[in-house]
Amino acid sequence: MRPHYFPPCLSEYLRVLRGPTFGPDLGVKPMNEVIVEGPIPRAEVPGWREQYGVVAGITRKPYDLGLWTKDPVGEVSTRWRELRRVEPGFGVHVLGNQVHGTEVAQSRQPTANSQRSTMITMEGVDGHLTTDAGTMLCVTVADCTPVYLLALDPATLRPRAAALLHAGWRGTAGGILKKGVDLLRSTAQAPVRLRAHLGVSICAACYQVGPEVFEAMGLPRPQTPDGKGQLDVRGVLEGQAMGLGIEEVTVSGHCTRHGEGWYSHRGGDAGRMVAYLGWTPPLP
Repeated sequence: MRPHYFPPCLSEYLRVLRGPTFGPDLGVKPMNEVIVEGPIPRAEVPGWREQYGVVAGITRKPYDLGLWTKDPVGEVSTRWRELRRVEPGFGVHVLGNQVHGTEVAQSRQPTANSQRSTMITMEGVDGHLTTDAGTMLCVTVADCTPVYLLALDPATLRPRAAALLHAGWRGTAGGILKKGVDLLRSTAQAPVRLRAHLGVSICAACYQVGPEVFEAMGLPRPQTPDGKGQLDVRGVLEGQAMGLGIEEVTVSGHCTRHGEGWYSHRGGDAGRMVAYLGWTPPLP
């Protein structure tokens, strides 16, 4: 019989630890991305486009956008060019060469111009923030969690700033979410309402890790012979988000490993998806 040492879902474990005040009453809700019809296979966070004027989504298999794959450079460049054209109004796209760290870079593009498309890449960056309409933030993922963050004007619910984070277990343990939220608050320069979505990533049932990972997360070591256990990174991020005072948090139920249409590093895929977030200027 399997020893009962740990609830199957870490987010449930965190709810037990925090007590009855942790959960839906504080604004945590499930929300699955929905398929977007069009030339590029992708899905988007439902409601954000309509409520906030924000484009928030993720590409899907077989549309590989990894920059370091074995695909010919011309093919990868063509796919990126197509992605940059699929949502009109974005003159700047920002991407980092991710290192599973906690660096969050602010992109200031005062000359962002939708008539001239620009691609910016940054070394050693796992998170991006902007206060500019017309700038699309991008991160590549294939099991790690894309974290979409909005700082909204409380009166108009239009974004004053947005951030997109690439959160694997190392970034999560290192506090990339706190860095992103602190930077959002400081750059908004006014009271804001924070909104977060924890996107498509690997689920706890598909993600077994060693005791060193639980230790890095500040979590109890699983009581198994080898110290390994199932880790729900989204559950940890959910707890962090609530502790940081984010008013509304939604969590995707899609799993990259056992779900269909997603790239998974654990599943042996070399391909990468791109999560993206941005907003365009309002129409005159």
